[in-house]
Amino acid sequence: MAATQWTLRPARAEDLEAVLRLTGDAALPGDGIREGWGDAYVVATDGNGVTGVAGVEVHGCAGLLRSVAVAPEARGTGLGQALTRDRVRWAREAGLDALYLLTTTAENFFPRLGFARVERADAPAELRESGEFRDVCPASAVVMRLVLADGG
Repeated sequence: MAATQWTLRPARAEDLEAVLRLTGDAALPGDGIREGWGDAYVVATDGNGVTGVAGVEVHGCAGLLRSVAVAPEARGTGLGQALTRDRVRWAREAGLDALYLLTTTAENFFPRLGFARVERADAPAELRESGEFRDVCPASAVVMRLVLADGG
């Protein structure tokens, strides 16, 4: 599939079940997606359905990039990068200072998009107290940060 064959758009209510399947197939936690569903999520479609998703949970002045998932047939097309860049843009427009993520499998993917590994303790308290940090992702998950605020 060529990168030009998918389109990014804001997630809609009718996309939720497809997104939950997609994140489940990618072995990503689905906890909190339903509760946080809204304009903080973007989906990619290819004319046959949802082929990718990414979202941001807002915690104070920081965001948590989550649920970046791409269907197997769309991997290697640049879709994961496009979804991530779209959510970085969204986070900047929302006025967030930084975007964090937790990963157990994609530590080598995110640095090319500007994310750097940090210690768990470096994340803001509001973020560390989120369900994703506390309950969903294991303590072994790598924490990464992209500073969005000017001068940071």
